Amino acid sequence: MAEAAGTGACRHVFLVHGVCHGGWCWYKVAARLRSLSPPGRSYHVVAPDLAASGVDGRRLREVATFRDYTAPLLDALRSLPDGKKAVLVGHSLGGFSVALAAEELPDKVAAAVFLCAYMPDCASPPAHVLLQHAKSNRDSQLDNEMKPQDGGGKLPASFMFGPRFTEQNVYQLCSKEDITLAKSLMRIGSVFLEDLQDMEPFSKDRYGSVRKVYIICKQDRTLPEEFQRWMVSNNPVDEVQEIDGADHMAMLSAPDDVLKCIANIAEKYNY
Repeated sequence: MAEAAGTGACRHVFLVHGVCHGGWCWYKVAARLRSLSPPGRSYHVVAPDLAASGVDGRRLREVATFRDYTAPLLDALRSLPDGKKAVLVGHSLGGFSVALAAEELPDKVAAAVFLCAYMPDCASPPAHVLLQHAKSNRDSQLDNEMKPQDGGGKLPASFMFGPRFTEQNVYQLCSKEDITLAKSLMRIGSVFLEDLQDMEPFSKDRYGSVRKVYIICKQDRTLPEEFQRWMVSNNPVDEVQEIDGADHMAMLSAPDDVLKCIANIAEKYNY
């Protein structure tokens, strides 16, 4: 995506979507962020489609691992000019992608931001937080579907949000227009549970060394506030910000509040 006007002190911001979504879900925040023009600054905003997501041409069956899934983000981060860093904002499952990017390319990350997102620690495999969430939400999946892609279990299980769960627990504060948009653009994805279980914990000297901010969305029914706060207590961060009046899709239900948080972080965590 194009760079915002101006070539001076540029702030690079990568917006990372969650499961079943694509870069499209960031359209409100991306447009607002590009339109900001603080004196002597500009924003270069990238909202990549991860593998088999958004308009990426791959099918889910072609994406064998979580690293493969996250490759578009890693490639975009590697393409930054020498000496440049980016603020990475991960939403929902995108928190794992941001964590992997911070593990592999810590020198390219100015701050890792978790917007009502899964945030792994450095003591357990990344899947630990997924499993903890599953334990606390066993009866709340409604019509969501998770099923094997193949008989041998070599491919990651697929996942898709159900229409009822989408309206009641993911987009409950969003406009009817955004719900319609989501239902037309969401694709079958995967949470890559098996692969995330097999991964080693992220390291303290790489992922653990990157500055982190958690943005709690208080009306989130997918990752409830209580669970978001548990993740912060499990893996303390540099700063916690809160948004009241945002559901799980905060970038759509409360875009101005999300914009304010991201712009504040981009300026505060200077690089």
